[in-house]
Amino acid sequence: MKRALVAIKRVVDYNARVRVKADKSGVDLTNVKMSMNPFCEIALEEALRLREAKQVEEVVAVSVGPQQVQETLRTALAMGADRAIHVSTPAASDPATLQPLAVARALAAVARREEPGIVLLGKQAIDDDCNQTGQMLAGLLRWPQATFASSLAVDAAAGTATVEREVDGGSETLRLKLPGVVTADLRLNTPRYATLPNIMKAKKKPIESLSTEELGVDTTPALQTLQVVEPQKRKGGVMVGSVKELVERLHGEAGVI
Repeated sequence: MKRALVAIKRVVDYNARVRVKADKSGVDLTNVKMSMNPFCEIALEEALRLREAKQVEEVVAVSVGPQQVQETLRTALAMGADRAIHVSTPAASDPATLQPLAVARALAAVARREEPGIVLLGKQAIDDDCNQTGQMLAGLLRWPQATFASSLAVDAAAGTATVEREVDGGSETLRLKLPGVVTADLRLNTPRYATLPNIMKAKKKPIESLSTEELGVDTTPALQTLQVVEPQKRKGGVMVGSVKELVERLHGEAGVI
């Protein structure tokens, strides 16, 4: 199998404190640390392991968004990706309005161009938690898909992939014919760290720039966000004097019984 294509998303770092804009139109990204989506790191690590096992020859990272996503693509290159593709969105567009269907369309256009044997994505992004892009991508390409992968075994010679995935009742094993789309769950692997020598080498690796206009992809939002609000703050606990008082409070104040 010649190559694996890995989708990468730039998100607010999981250690950063998220703030809502004063007008409640979205999340305030001013001076907020950004990083690669953790599930995308897992997908990338799995692609690198496939290359090390000689099941693929090349790992290509791709990301859709503004100019800043190239920083995240450099991280992917430092982890070991061979090259990267940046699909830029219109300068006037807000990255927060880039929705899963638009991303899936852009990834589908890149996949048709690159002809990968497998496309790997994180199962979801930690900013919007949509869990839609991989499934939409498979639908657009008309490729088989396996989501929430906790184990992946590729047989490039046979052109198949075997995926174990966690379901409500335990686990499920799927076999799909390649090319196909696989989304990575948390327990698929532990991503490697980018070493200093690889970070330096990544500066010389190529990042190809395309635009959504070149690919013929419409990024106009199909959904409108009406309001973004912070979750309610938890109230402090109180001590009760008896079981009767506890039951009365659970019934009258909490409304849980």
